[in-house]
Amino acid sequence: MLVALIEASEQILQFLERGGDVLLVILGVIFFMWLLILERLMYFTIGHRRVADGVLASWEARGERQSWVAHQVRQDLVSEAAMGLRQSLGLIKSLVAICPLLGLLGTVTGMIEVFDVMAVMGTGSARAMASGISKATIPTMAGMVGALTGVFAITVLQRSARLKTVRLEDQLTFDH
Repeated sequence: MLVALIEASEQILQFLERGGDVLLVILGVIFFMWLLILERLMYFTIGHRRVADGVLASWEARGERQSWVAHQVRQDLVSEAAMGLRQSLGLIKSLVAICPLLGLLGTVTGMIEVFDVMAVMGTGSARAMASGISKATIPTMAGMVGALTGVFAITVLQRSARLKTVRLEDQLTFDH
């Protein structure tokens, strides 16, 4: 068991080394993005329920729910709850967009390394160019994988935020 764990950690370190410095940046961005996604999921399942209960209690405590002012109060309550639901979604979308760009940066830096090797050793040394090629392809793959998982997650989060906002609006009824 311990030997397998040591082998796995050596392979991970070798993968990170082959990907270069840009891969570490990409992994940091992906880690931060998923921390925000998990925080939003926790808020949607736990935190929003308390906010929605508070909004409902505040609305039900109003004696009058028919006038223009009551409509504005209702809209304000729903807007505040919706802002809580949408918090950090813009940042997550930005991190999703940054992932493939960082992958492209890794591609460019890896290809520069390939061209440097070609300039020094000539075009015949495939082994010498292999390091640069791996530094070009691994960050690209990592950036695309991070972006794809992030696109899926942000789509789910945005849909859930919209649905929760509509449900809250539906629960705040008027006295007609």
